Amino acid sequence: MTQSASISSSGPRFPRAPLPPRAGAGLKSAHIDQILADSYRIGFLEIHAENYMGDGGPAHRALTAIRSEFPVSVHGVGLSIGSGSGINPAHLERLARVVERYEPAMVSEHLAWSSHDAGYFNDLLPVPYNSATLERVVSHLGRIQDRLKRPILLENPSTYVAFEQTTMSETDFIREIARKSGCGLLLDINNVFVSAVNHGFKPLQYLREFPLELVEEIHLAGHAADTDDEGDLLLIDAHDRPVADAVWKLYETVISQTGALPTLVEWDNDVPDWPVLRREAQLADAILDRLGPASLLGSRHAAE
Repeated sequence: MTQSASISSSGPRFPRAPLPPRAGAGLKSAHIDQILADSYRIGFLEIHAENYMGDGGPAHRALTAIRSEFPVSVHGVGLSIGSGSGINPAHLERLARVVERYEPAMVSEHLAWSSHDAGYFNDLLPVPYNSATLERVVSHLGRIQDRLKRPILLENPSTYVAFEQTTMSETDFIREIARKSGCGLLLDINNVFVSAVNHGFKPLQYLREFPLELVEEIHLAGHAADTDDEGDLLLIDAHDRPVADAVWKLYETVISQTGALPTLVEWDNDVPDWPVLRREAQLADAILDRLGPASLLGSRHAAE
């Protein structure tokens, strides 16, 4: 075992590795050997925390090899931050062990709920935007951040329904969560586009109202077109195809405002061969290189 991957009382287990203002990709087991051997060095890799909550095995051995050479971010899908049932303490402890084990540059989760009492759902479900939900989410974030001993990033959702109980815009709701909890924000641009089409608002107007100054990471992904019960267009956040042209254009607009930010290309279903995913990352890198230096807010996340 190399020194960088060994546990030492005088320093961290892995090299310190902040996320660079470059494109990254979701880590898939089928790609690990190719990533490690590739002359193109991806900016960072992102893992779903729930895939690494066991104690050992091939998955952990592979991730140790990746983490020894690349920055890593941890993206959770099971904390159910918006749930009325509260945060599951056992799940939070399992997440904390993953974070302590791999020392990721960033940890993120969704503004959604996926559990109720002892039941778990295979979906990220929306919440109404009102003061009661706001206080609940802020309280849950406080508990999570206290346990992890770090702020996390909260991701904006893709939504398909609206609630009568909603009294705030999504952008105001997210801004208030960040202000009260101290969390950072993960801006999923595909989610913005999907929600905009489904609810009939303009994605650029949403982005004008979003607190871009608090964004520390960006997600891009592909979406699928379907129809609702009345035959109207419905977009699904499918993560099973390349990033759409309209989403790339929104991404260019955001980077021209914020500067270069760590940008993840998500592809979780019908996962292609590594060269296909690498090409998506390289498209994002080209935009970061072209527009990041000339942005209005400047490049705020240059790697040390």
